[in-house]
Amino acid sequence: MLLSAARIVTPARVFAPGWLLLDGDRVADGGPGAPPRVPDLDLGEATLAPGYVDAHVHGGGGAAFTDGTEASARTVVAAHLAHGTTTMMASLVTDGVDALERSVRLLAEATGDGLLAGVHLEGPWLSPRHAGAHDAALLRAPDPADVDRLLRAGEGTVRMVTLAPELDGGPEAIRRLVGAGVVAAIGHTDATYDVARAALDAGAGVGTHLFNAMRGLHHREPGPVTALLEHPDAFVELIADGVHLHPAVLRLAAEAKPHQVLLVTDAMAAAAAEDGDYRLGPMAVTVRDGVARLRDSGAIAGSTLTMAAAVRHAVLVAGLPLAEVVRAATTTPAAMLGLARVGALRPGYAADLVVLDAQLRVTGVMRGGRWARRD
Repeated sequence: MLLSAARIVTPARVFAPGWLLLDGDRVADGGPGAPPRVPDLDLGEATLAPGYVDAHVHGGGGAAFTDGTEASARTVVAAHLAHGTTTMMASLVTDGVDALERSVRLLAEATGDGLLAGVHLEGPWLSPRHAGAHDAALLRAPDPADVDRLLRAGEGTVRMVTLAPELDGGPEAIRRLVGAGVVAAIGHTDATYDVARAALDAGAGVGTHLFNAMRGLHHREPGPVTALLEHPDAFVELIADGVHLHPAVLRLAAEAKPHQVLLVTDAMAAAAAEDGDYRLGPMAVTVRDGVARLRDSGAIAGSTLTMAAAVRHAVLVAGLPLAEVVRAATTTPAAMLGLARVGALRPGYAADLVVLDAQLRVTGVMRGGRWARRD
């Protein structure tokens, strides 16, 4: 299939206009200017970009990965796929180790079936000082036996674990995870700058939803935010929904790490769904005007964001360049997770793509060379 469009963001380059040749489920070729023959589909003034890659998703479409069924997992994936996310990690919130093991086993099967890219454990090894939407009663220090148990349950599908490095056993857990090929992320943490820096030097490589649920930046104790922004190897997640971060903060992080910021949704079940009452793991959540908060404390409980909305916000509100935002929603998260052949429109890569109108609204989604949505 030969496609042409007014703009194609690869995102290493921007072709305006450009063309893309697909061969089955793969990209075969592409380039600037007029296509080599009459295209099979001319997308006119649309923008063509790689399918979005979301490294941090808890739910969507009214369902959550903690529901414990394959049907729920498929509902979450379908809800976000309609908004351009073609590759997704399944994130789990803090729960008992037994419950987490059951969820990991189920999601490992879904990953093996190609539905998901892997599993992200956000907890239970988090700081009670920055619990956010996690049940503080279930938080604990990382026990090596528990770490190994959950990794075994995933059979290689646990790709990322968020923890607070200042907890007892935190540095050892980071080394254990990295040694097993898992991305260790710093999040929900009260770590000082020195502790966070030591964790990064020990192999931690990501800041989970930077600025949120972590010790704040102070001029005498710069904390984990500064350590993450200045470390040359660290990636940082940003939630671009206008609730978690001010647009100026988005610009600050993007300018500090132009090739290492990644957009995530941190979406819960109400993403691509209606306001109402939901659950985030064991926690009761109320969603009003698209903002999710814990029913008891009022703390922000994830988001109702889609990656399409995050891209629009980052470009149209925060004013970041489109190519940089697309990279943060595609190539960078794929690189952070070590995912092969996704996140870019390059020969040999998956034919995953999203079609955007002038306002960056999704009008078409293709996954593996097949249209999942075409307005």
